[in-house]
Amino acid sequence: MDFVNATASTFNQTQDYFGVLEEVSKYNVHLNYFEKLWAAWYMYMQNDTLATGIMSFLMHEIVYFGRCIPFMIMDKIPYFHKYKIQPQKMPTLKEQWDCAAIVLISHFTAELPQIWFFHPIATYFGIDYGVPFPSLLKMAVTIAVLFVMEDTWHYWFHRCLHYGPLYKAIHKMHHTYSAPFGLAAEYASPIETMLLGLGVVGSPVLFLKITGDLHLLTMYAWITLRLFQAIDAHSGYDFPWSLRHFLPVWAGADHHDEHHERFIGNYASSFRWWDYMLDTEAGAEAHRKRREKKLAKIRSQKKAQ
Repeated sequence: MDFVNATASTFNQTQDYFGVLEEVSKYNVHLNYFEKLWAAWYMYMQNDTLATGIMSFLMHEIVYFGRCIPFMIMDKIPYFHKYKIQPQKMPTLKEQWDCAAIVLISHFTAELPQIWFFHPIATYFGIDYGVPFPSLLKMAVTIAVLFVMEDTWHYWFHRCLHYGPLYKAIHKMHHTYSAPFGLAAEYASPIETMLLGLGVVGSPVLFLKITGDLHLLTMYAWITLRLFQAIDAHSGYDFPWSLRHFLPVWAGADHHDEHHERFIGNYASSFRWWDYMLDTEAGAEAHRKRREKKLAKIRSQKKAQ
């Protein structure tokens, strides 16, 4: 990493992390504190793949389980039950514990390899993991593009997984809970985890291949927001302040809850447009619109005769 080459010769490799951080801070005064923490971590580890792998996995676990905790607490507070989409199906503590155990096993067996191999693959395509960091505007634009890319991948592969044999062999496990809850966002078979995970990890790699411009911090911000989206969509809660009420194309919990309750339709992850354009929306309102459309077509055919 070129940004610390001038510093690398000034400290002994036996120094602890905070000793390295002190040296980085001394010789790189132009960096902000977070950038110094980042630079010191890579210098301390002396192995970029290992440094990225450990940081990525820990970030994933902290964000995933940390985001689920508020919803677990709300399940126990009656005040929030009025926002629950299926209040008659509150998850039990045992259900959540069993789900968490399976998800944790999946994280180590199915997701860890993807996380670990991301760095060498992304490095091959030219990912930037140095400092200073990109601007917030640049990160925001990139993340918006990644949301659209992943949503497209997710819609088509998710829809394929509802094809008879594939559903029974791969996707049925994810539909164990007809009333989903946050922890169930990544409750899936290893094959499904890897297939749909390719959209989350593969979209940034494809973006990097096309543009030649992606920073690892942007990748982390993308993963964090995508985890928030997935957990919120599975939370079973639709609040007045939920994003879908301010951004109509956003899917939200009500969109995905219908999918789990009815086992069909609403295949997209983040947005509603694929289901709208391809007439795969689920729920009573979507059924009513399809029925009205069919009746209107029948009436127009009768008038033409």
